[in-house]
Amino acid sequence: MSPDILSLVIMIVVFIAAMYFFVFRPQKKQEREANEMRNSLGVGDEVTTIGGIIGRVVSIKDETFVLETTKERTKIRFLRAALKSIDVKAADATGVQKSNDKSESDEKTEESK
Repeated sequence: MSPDILSLVIMIVVFIAAMYFFVFRPQKKQEREANEMRNSLGVGDEVTTIGGIIGRVVSIKDETFVLETTKERTKIRFLRAALKSIDVKAADATGVQKSNDKSESDEKTEESK
């Protein structure tokens, strides 16, 4: 083998390795995180779709979920793949609500003293 061919082969191998570490691995990690988020979807979660629709999940089936969007309780069915982010988990929202209720009751007892 001539030195020119050997250096060309080494450059190609280095280029492929760089592509793997800078493109393919981060993309796989991002896909895995998105799948975990979609699988953790629960009823009552506040979500945003890739189309920008914000609402609360009212039911979940295999690959779809139903989103309630307005005060008039408009319901729209989406594929799980259309989920962009879970803004507020239902468990977190109830925890925040309970702490707010507790602080309000504490304030009322202090006022009555």
